[in-house]
Amino acid sequence: MRLLLVGPPGAGKGTQAQFLAAHYSIPHISTGDIFRANLKAGTELGNQAKAFMDRGELVPDSVTNDMVKDRLTHGDVKNGFLLDGYPRNVVQAQVLREFLTANQTPLQAALELSIAANEIIKRLSSRRTCRTCGAPSEAGATNCSSCNGTDLYQREDDKEEVIARRLEVYEEQTAPIIAFYRSEGILLTIPAVGTVSEITEQAITALSRLA
Repeated sequence: MRLLLVGPPGAGKGTQAQFLAAHYSIPHISTGDIFRANLKAGTELGNQAKAFMDRGELVPDSVTNDMVKDRLTHGDVKNGFLLDGYPRNVVQAQVLREFLTANQTPLQAALELSIAANEIIKRLSSRRTCRTCGAPSEAGATNCSSCNGTDLYQREDDKEEVIARRLEVYEEQTAPIIAFYRSEGILLTIPAVGTVSEITEQAITALSRLA
């Protein structure tokens, strides 16, 4: 299975990516993990990215694209992969398509997790993060669900006004790739509401209909 997840911040992409990758026995590839691995290893691509980050600049698409393409040459992707957080714009989507087509491993599905903006704001603004391990916890929790720590706080990017701006950026920059993958004929959309297991089940059901 070769697929990617797309959806706004707060849709639960990271959580679903873990469950779906385990279900299909494929690697979960996130841009965050790729960046950290390259920076830690001091690769040429990692050093290029670090130079931009040290200047407080965004890492350009060209470097991000090369990092993802390099990751997709590793042996663990021979039976498929799940991309999370990439592509973030249509230019990246086009580069990915050309690379995968050249390697005769085209995407089979772009799975969109759809959720209303007001539900995202409600979900994220009520979230608290553990200072000890960094894991998020549900609203009203007094202890971290991961390490049982008690020092929970609200991150700056989980405040309502910041979330609203993140959603604006998503609509401007990332949402257009939904239309791109719809035109490619591989877009699958499921509602990102309900329990984690319910959403995972809907995703697997939708993916099982692939020819």
